[in-house]
Amino acid sequence: MTTSSRRALLGCIADDFTGATDLANMLVRGGMRTVQTIGVPASNDVVEADALVVALKSRTIPAADAVAQSLAALDWLRAQGCRQFFFKYCSTFDSTDAGNIGPVTDALLDALSAEVGARAFTIACPAFPENGRTIYRGYLFVGDRLLSESGMENHPLTPMRDANLVRVLQRQTGSKVGLVRYDTVAKGVSTVRETFDVLRGDGVRIAIADAVSDADLYVLGEACADLTLITGGSGVALGLPGNFRRAGLLAEGNDAAQLPRAEGLSAVLAGSASTATNSQVAAWRETRPAFRIDPLAVARGEPVVEQALAFAQPYLDKHEPVLIYATATPDEVKAVQRELGVNEAGHLVESTLASIARGLRERGVRKFVVAGGETSGAVVQALDVRTLRIGAQIDPGVPATATTDAEPLALALKSGNFGTIDFFEKALRHLDGAAQ
Repeated sequence: MTTSSRRALLGCIADDFTGATDLANMLVRGGMRTVQTIGVPASNDVVEADALVVALKSRTIPAADAVAQSLAALDWLRAQGCRQFFFKYCSTFDSTDAGNIGPVTDALLDALSAEVGARAFTIACPAFPENGRTIYRGYLFVGDRLLSESGMENHPLTPMRDANLVRVLQRQTGSKVGLVRYDTVAKGVSTVRETFDVLRGDGVRIAIADAVSDADLYVLGEACADLTLITGGSGVALGLPGNFRRAGLLAEGNDAAQLPRAEGLSAVLAGSASTATNSQVAAWRETRPAFRIDPLAVARGEPVVEQALAFAQPYLDKHEPVLIYATATPDEVKAVQRELGVNEAGHLVESTLASIARGLRERGVRKFVVAGGETSGAVVQALDVRTLRIGAQIDPGVPATATTDAEPLALALKSGNFGTIDFFEKALRHLDGAAQ
């Protein structure tokens, strides 16, 4: 971070680390210089950027803790001078009936009441058509399937068994939840804004917004120009840079994606159990070296970290990247959870991969590809990453990033469900190219 007179325009709070980089990627594509912080910074020195994204690890923690962390992030962003705020969550609306999307949204609206007053209102739009997430009549689709039939119904922490987001969100909040239907969005910005006013008049505080294309997201983004708080996935941020540009607050520029160079070895770490990451791991293993983490072996006290690092060393000596993974099928994950418990199983995987990441850095690795939101959070914390500059997109929702240290690390932090089947190879090529 650097002290500067430049004040950020947009302040964002993300409920996991890969979600934060996903959002930051969208803003960079719109020409906003973007810095991501890992957790809430201790200092209120002004950060030189157009947009700031505070990455929390709050998606699956108790709702009260998620609220407290989100409010602390909001306080820091307000001190940075941000004019508008964005609460970012997953494009598959990962949550439970207890939260945390509803409780955090309510708390942020309450905290911003001085700005929004009686007009407290926001949208909730996790749509990301580029990655197959669309919303129609309030129902979330993943590709051609309803969310509840997409595989997300088997998620070990946030099983999504209802595709109707109005119902899902209403179970999480005491606020009235409404819907901005697709036929309204199709009529354009003015009609959407009129609908916002009607919903407010009906007592709606949060409205699910339909979107089936990027064009819809641009409409919604422009319609939200006067909202103090916006919530959703990264897709709805497509239209936000244009609002600041039209207001004369954001200059045209083509250097938003520039990153500092990182030099060193490369490695891939995967902890997600998603379908996409399972496929990516399988594709890598066909031609590349890989070491699998067994959570039960970790629980038995076996030296798994040391074994993984010993496996990696001969390949690192040849400057060849390796994959170290705990990725497993849903049935395998459930079997481990039955034996260890859900929380303990997740903690063992994350802490093990975090320790391996530290060991890899000690052995000269400076470029990391990490799959999974929880895994990414554990790894960046283990590597003592404080801030990230956001660079160009590798795959939809996944940018290259680099730390702002004197000797930077390059990282690609991937949400479990994102990326093509050859993502690991593609990301390494991208990080290698950025280092030259």
